[in-house]
Amino acid sequence: MTATLLTGIAELVTNQPGLGDQSPLGLLSDAAVVVQDGRVAWVGPRTAEPDCDDRRDLGGRAVVPGFVDSHSHLVFAGDRSAEFAARMAGKAYDGGGISTTVRATRAAGDGELRRLLAIRIAELRAQGTTTVEVKSGYGLTVEHEARCLRLAREFTDETTFLGAHVLPADFARRREEYVELVAGPMLAACAPYARWVDVFCEPHSDHAFRADEARVVLEAGRASGLGLRVHGNQLGPGPGVQLAVELGAASVDHCTYLSEQDVDALSAARDTTVATLLPGVEFSTRSPYPDGRALLDAGVLVALATDCNPGTSYSTSMPFVLALAVREMHLTPAEALWAATGGGATALRSNDIGHLGVGAQADLTVLDAPSYLHLAYRPGVPIARALDL
Repeated sequence: MTATLLTGIAELVTNQPGLGDQSPLGLLSDAAVVVQDGRVAWVGPRTAEPDCDDRRDLGGRAVVPGFVDSHSHLVFAGDRSAEFAARMAGKAYDGGGISTTVRATRAAGDGELRRLLAIRIAELRAQGTTTVEVKSGYGLTVEHEARCLRLAREFTDETTFLGAHVLPADFARRREEYVELVAGPMLAACAPYARWVDVFCEPHSDHAFRADEARVVLEAGRASGLGLRVHGNQLGPGPGVQLAVELGAASVDHCTYLSEQDVDALSAARDTTVATLLPGVEFSTRSPYPDGRALLDAGVLVALATDCNPGTSYSTSMPFVLALAVREMHLTPAEALWAATGGGATALRSNDIGHLGVGAQADLTVLDAPSYLHLAYRPGVPIARALDL
């Protein structure tokens, strides 16, 4: 295969300390990269760049690892803009609006859902995201959950079964029966299309699932060979974080309301469970932002993701999420970039994405700027794009 030399890189973020400088970002100035067979084959200073069959000059731009969006809900139809307007007028969010999306998604054909998925994936890449996790959760029947995952699998290997998203209206008085359905026939139908299982563990919403119910679903998913993820502690203090840590989940996402015990548990489990923060949700619901600074200072491993969904965070922009994390969660620009790349990769337990070391997937994002600092410095400006090779 042809080797391609990428040169004219003003600043390269490798996320490999020592490959560039000794910082977590592994910064290298005036750099070059060689890509071959879809992998990074060489990284170094421009002055030492090797000869290659193909050469592309990036014109003094910065290059960072492609963003890793480890939490999204992209398989859906319908619109909930009126719900957003109501929240901006003071109505609290409790998860009930998900049923609106369920109805619209069930009514949409495969072709329509595939078309909408392709549009959203293109939006992600246009803003620098090269890996995305996609959940089900808007079907909530055996047939429709499997369909959503089958379609998602056409676009990504990082697919998550979220049959335990909310309790469907027709099971409102049959909670135990629905949990048995999710952990039994629904899981069996969905597992062939999924890498992960997730559950919305939230005692502050009648629509979501209690700790005992969440445990049943997660343990059944693990027995079927799926990795574990948890929606936890979003609407108030709750058991989600502790359950995720106990079961060794790869991530617990939201983490808006945390006790000291939750932070301690996440710190002790940093080699196993990532705290994935989703600031687009707080922006769209006017909820308090998690204290990202406190989590990092406590030694918790943090990731950032969009949680792109039609109700509480309808954005595909990782740069927007990164800027919010810097402004509202008190992460430094370097910490936010690592959380949006290396952190997301760790949350997906993948070691060949989220960095640009030799052997990594050649997932590069180019910035129309000389430094990664511009991601937070110029919020809302479309300076990031995934590089097509």
